[in-house]
Amino acid sequence: MSEEKSQRVNAADIAAPFKAELSKAVESLSSFQITPLLVGFLAHGDAGSRKYAEWTGKACERDGIKFELRECKPFELESKLIEANSDDRVHGIMIYYPCFGAKPSFYGGSMDDHLRDTVAVEKDVEGLCHTYRNNLYHNTRYLKTLQGVLTDKKCLLPCTPLAIVKALEHLKLYDTSENIPVGKRLYQKTVTVINRSEIVGRPLSAMLANDGAEVYSVDISSIYLLKQGKMLETEKDVEAACKCSQVIVTGVPSKEYKLNTKWVQPGTIVINVSHFKNVDEAELLKIPGVRYIPLIGKVTVAMLERNLIRLIENFHIPGKKAKVVEAGGRIDI
Repeated sequence: MSEEKSQRVNAADIAAPFKAELSKAVESLSSFQITPLLVGFLAHGDAGSRKYAEWTGKACERDGIKFELRECKPFELESKLIEANSDDRVHGIMIYYPCFGAKPSFYGGSMDDHLRDTVAVEKDVEGLCHTYRNNLYHNTRYLKTLQGVLTDKKCLLPCTPLAIVKALEHLKLYDTSENIPVGKRLYQKTVTVINRSEIVGRPLSAMLANDGAEVYSVDISSIYLLKQGKMLETEKDVEAACKCSQVIVTGVPSKEYKLNTKWVQPGTIVINVSHFKNVDEAELLKIPGVRYIPLIGKVTVAMLERNLIRLIENFHIPGKKAKVVEAGGRIDI
């Protein structure tokens, strides 16, 4: 029997069905005289973030969405976010991170944490504010009313982690059988995520664990096992975690880092979410059956636009009764 060939997967193929859905959704909003407006804030000179902003702007223009890139100094960003929160023209807000990195905040935690929580629930297109973040980590998939009753309004999920989930669905890793409940569709699957940032690695690991996988979460100095809503110490090192994984996600923001391809088993899915190439592609594709996604950006932008439409449908269509109540981000209907 011949060995299964490796494959380089094009993110555009994964994004295509979501783009088709998006086109229909934008067209339907015209009956309410709504043209979606997404505002992105850039408060630093990171080249990768600026490139992402350019991609976002071009994609939005193609898809009938207005996009405004607003640049400011870091310490002006909080007040600019508050202005956008109260601007009825704005349907979605995003921030290009990192703005302050690990710099502490007057309000506690880091400044970037504080900025994430400054964005209003009804405009947080990235799904990173306290309400969506708290619901994600508690595996609560719908917004609650003031009385704590679940509504039919789905919570938003962070765009890049959601893009990776959609990529894994596209590659048939998820078991979508009718008799399998939502939280078990990655049962008996193992994933290693080499990144534990608050934007990508940590939420991605939690999302995959919430779907039933065992997830090894790796950062520069530690490795933990996430499963069934818990973050556990493990005796495995990164090599052992990778060798037992059906999926490896790399997101190391360094051109020096390279995943050791000897740790990659035949048939593994490898996804790179870093601005840098975290693996030697030529060596990786010598491994039988490997499916490699070198760039996920097109799917991330599709999820960003999808989240924007969800915000509009949840909160911004004229006559909608749902209003966000500040305390805990619950809604009054």
